[in-house]
Formats: sequence, structure tokens, C-alpha cells
Amino acid sequence: MDTSTVADGSSFLSLFAALSYGIASMAMVFINKAIIMQYAHSMTLLTLQQLATTLLIHFGRQMGYTRAKGVDITTARRLLPISLFYNANVAFALASLKGVNIPMYIAIKRLTPLAVLIAGFFSGKGKPTTQVTLSVVLTAVGVIVAAIGDFSFDLPGYTMALTSVFFQTMYLVLVEKSGAEEGLSSIEIMFYNSFLSLPFLLFLIIATGEFPNSLALLLAKSNSFSFLFILLLSLVMGIALNYTMFLCTIVNSALTTTIVGVLKGVGSTTLGFVLLGGVQVHGLNVTGLVINTAGGVWYSYAKYQQKKIKAPKVVMDLEAHRR
Repeated sequence: MDTSTVADGSSFLSLFAALSYGIASMAMVFINKAIIMQYAHSMTLLTLQQLATTLLIHFGRQMGYTRAKGVDITTARRLLPISLFYNANVAFALASLKGVNIPMYIAIKRLTPLAVLIAGFFSGKGKPTTQVTLSVVLTAVGVIVAAIGDFSFDLPGYTMALTSVFFQTMYLVLVEKSGAEEGLSSIEIMFYNSFLSLPFLLFLIIATGEFPNSLALLLAKSNSFSFLFILLLSLVMGIALNYTMFLCTIVNSALTTTIVGVLKGVGSTTLGFVLLGGVQVHGLNVTGLVINTAGGVWYSYAKYQQKKIKAPKVVMDLEAHRR
């Protein structure tokens, strides 16, 4: 076996997964903000996204476009917590976008890497290196500095965004663990997540009173081409975001996925100052973003150094297995 080919293939997949997730995640923030400005029923929107994902993977499997396995009850029970945490994360995130502008929303969500680092330590994953720890802490410090410059403080929005950070941390850690232990592909985890979400979401849209008003509003807006285009784009990008997120988490790690989110947030924040209701530029915002970016670059360097050290051992293990 050409060990260099194995290493190059693994590195390419890791890079592709991270870049794909970063691009999809950045686009989704603006698409969600645009659709929420016209259609405030966030729970119904999430239900439609999960339904579209379930149907796409189901029919893709039936037509032979994907080799994803069918539903297994035992696996479904084990993955149920992932589905619950994921939907809670997205639901609170969508709700927070009603009152929080994009730069500040991204700033709050950048606290996720630190939360993942702490959760990983207490779940027995082990203590990260000093460089990784300091880089993530530096990233969080940048978030705090940038958030201090917010002149449009919205308490309910901030509370929901912070709650979303907690749920995002929990499901990322569980996805990483489940992907390794269950031997599931990113598409299979995405299917289970979407399928298991539907009963939970249907109950919520009824319990919260969104339905049937949300359906009536959806029908009323169905004659607007611009609205239908944004809605369709939201459904498609929701599928793309789920797939790339699970792929990045399985191929890399939960912490890497959140750091990619941090780095893409720099571009999203910059655009957020001028798109869909920009905010006033302040020295603290700029300073916080610079600190945040420095932390992200530092983390990337630290992880690269770790992979260089581990690569020879992985190659030797592969060759030993072949013998």
C-alpha cells in the first residue's frame, strides 16, 4: 500500500469536509435570517427542513442513489438524544435570530468551541494540548470583547442564543461518539436525525400554537416567487448543512467542527454589518474579531502539528494490519 496516498486521501477528505461545512454554515445564517424576516414561524420552518431531508434520503435509498441502511430500532433508540439536542439547538437558534442581529448572533455562537472542549474533558475524551486549550480560550475572549460593543442588546434573543450553544455542544459531542461507535455514515446519521425529529417537531408546532396559523400564512405567501425561492433555498441548504456538519464531525472531530464555525463566522460577521439589517461598527467589535481570528489560526496550527505527530503511527498501524 502506498502510505503517502492513504495520508493524502485522508487529508483531502478532512479538508473537504471542513470547507464544505464552513461554506454551507455561513450561507445558512443569511438564508435563515432572510426567511425569518418574512416567515416568523421558526418551528414550522425547521419541521419542513427535516421533512425534506427525510424524504430525500428515503427516496434516494429506494432509487439506489445512496447505500444508506434502513431504520433499525436499536440504533434509533441510541441516536434519539442526538436528534433531540439537534432540534433544540436549531429551534433556539432560529428563534434568537428574530431579535439578535447577525454579527452578535455569530459572536454568541462562537462560545461553542469552549463548551465542546469542556464537555469533551468531562466525558472522558482526555485533556487537550496546551496550545489547543489556549487557542480556544483566546477565541472565546475575542467573542466577549466583540459582544461588549453591541448597542442593540436583546435579552430574550441573547438567552435563546446561549441556550442554543448548550444544545449544539451536546449534540456535536454525541455525533462524534455515535459515528465512531455505531459505524454509521454521515448520511445515515442525518437520516436518523431527521426521521426521529418529525414526531417531536409536530408535537411542538401544535403545542406552541404555530399550527395551523403557520400553514395558513405559508399558503397565503405561496403566490410570492421571491418567498418561495428563499423557502426552497432554505430547505436545500438545510440538507446541505446537516450533511456537511455530520461529515465534518465524523471525519475530524466535534471541536474541529465548532472551530470551522468560528472561522466562517469572521466572514459572516463582516457581511452581517451591511446585509439584512447591519449594525454600527465599533472599535470593540473589530478588536474582538481580530482576537477571535488569531485564536482560530492558532488552533488550526496546533491541530496540524498534532496530525503530523500522529500520522507516522497511523501509517505503521495500517502496514502492521496488512501483514
